[in-house]
Amino acid sequence: MSLTLWRTVLAPLTSIRALRIQRRSKPPLSYDAAWRQARMLTCPDEMVYRLYGHQAADTPPSPNKASSDRSPSDPA
Repeated sequence: MSLTLWRTVLAPLTSIRALRIQRRSKPPLSYDAAWRQARMLTCPDEMVYRLYGHQAADTPPSPNKASSDRSPSDPA
């Protein structure tokens, strides 16, 4: 089964929102990108899973990524 079909079956409202986002976007937007954008708009608590999914396969996710991005002058 394809990913698009799974998304349509398991999250039909998100899929409909993704189609709307895809059709309304001025620069061409893929359905996959539109679906992720629709999901993040309605379920921001899933951002952790989205970030984890975009890690390289050979690189484990860094638990303190946000803290390592701070400059030394930023307060903790």
